[in-house]
Amino acid sequence: MRLTTISTLLTAVGLCALVCCGGEPPKPEVGKPAPDFTVTTLGGEAVRLQDLRGRVVFVNLWATWCPPCREEMPSMVRLYQAMRGRGVEIVAVSEDTDRVALEKFVKRYGVTFPVAQDENKRIYGLYRATGVPETHLIDRGGVLRHTQLGPFDWTSPQVVSTVESLLKR
Repeated sequence: MRLTTISTLLTAVGLCALVCCGGEPPKPEVGKPAPDFTVTTLGGEAVRLQDLRGRVVFVNLWATWCPPCREEMPSMVRLYQAMRGRGVEIVAVSEDTDRVALEKFVKRYGVTFPVAQDENKRIYGLYRATGVPETHLIDRGGVLRHTQLGPFDWTSPQVVSTVESLLKR
């Protein structure tokens, strides 16, 4: 009986240690620093989130096969074209494994912001993504301000107003 109790306690302590100290990272929280990462774009450029401090950043997790992602991409392109010169950056991280399909998509939709391929879903794991599209809005100081799951009109007055207020901070 005593051996069973000790064994159970050690198992519980081990599970707590795994979850608390060495398991998956916690899901990013609004109001807390966004998890830093580095990705390599389709053009071969390394983009590190921390290096984008001072800008308002959209981290968009998506895939070419995803209809809602295709639905929202044109508004992301328009948002970027309208606001990139004012301190807004978009980093699109695709879970696609087919680089050719990804490059065709980028060309077809006229995407000019950095696009990276995350076929091993490292960034998805870091942000504990629950689906695509998922977009994280990060302020100039690197703090997560909003997470949007599902497609969205990124040129809506609500978004523009939010970005404008983040740019003024």
